[in-house]
Amino acid sequence: MPSSPPACAVPAPTENSAATAPAAPTAPAAAHVPTAHRVRVAVTAPDPITHEGVLSQLRRHPEVELCKNSGPATVALFIEDTIDEAALTRLRRAVRSEGSRAVLVAGTVREHELLDVVECGVGAIVWRHEATAQRLVRAVLTAAKGGGDLPADLLAQLISQVRRLQNDSADQPGFLVSFTKREVDVVRLVADGFDNSEIALKLSYSERTVKNVMYGLTTRLHLRNRAHVVAYALREGFI
Repeated sequence: MPSSPPACAVPAPTENSAATAPAAPTAPAAAHVPTAHRVRVAVTAPDPITHEGVLSQLRRHPEVELCKNSGPATVALFIEDTIDEAALTRLRRAVRSEGSRAVLVAGTVREHELLDVVECGVGAIVWRHEATAQRLVRAVLTAAKGGGDLPADLLAQLISQVRRLQNDSADQPGFLVSFTKREVDVVRLVADGFDNSEIALKLSYSERTVKNVMYGLTTRLHLRNRAHVVAYALREGFI
């Protein structure tokens, strides 16, 4: 009678084999940011899809806390299709009435709209086609600190426009507020696009000194942010 083929033996796992088995990959833990250090952000968008899309991008970043229905926001983030009077009213209300810093995301900002936006107190502008999660968070954090963040083409346009206004009003008498040499040096470098650390290095100041100069100008002249300081200094002929 033919014998049956031997059954295949399955080796039992040993302690060594269990120890050498590869561990299942684990997802990296999200960085923890204390609640007190998070920036509270309120988002205003023209439609629910855009609103939810921006929220989903910001929600991934622990340094941002999205506002619910109550409580003041440190930064008000506006996504606007057009810069009309209704949009400007929303920006003014957020900055002047609610005390928020404003970030604007827009597809276009026409030349005649730019000064209006800056005068509303907007400290950061992001082009809509560049509005990645990282870019939005950078603008939010910069605005929260009172800094300015404008695309290079808009900054150049702002400088050109204010200089033109300055030339047009050169013959009109006005109230003269003097800038110190230190203030002129700092603001000129701000207008050239340098940040505080770069300005400190160029002028051999501490970074705290540069911050104090900008803070002194904004409080003394009742200006809202770095972009507003640059616009004022250009319009009055200090730089």
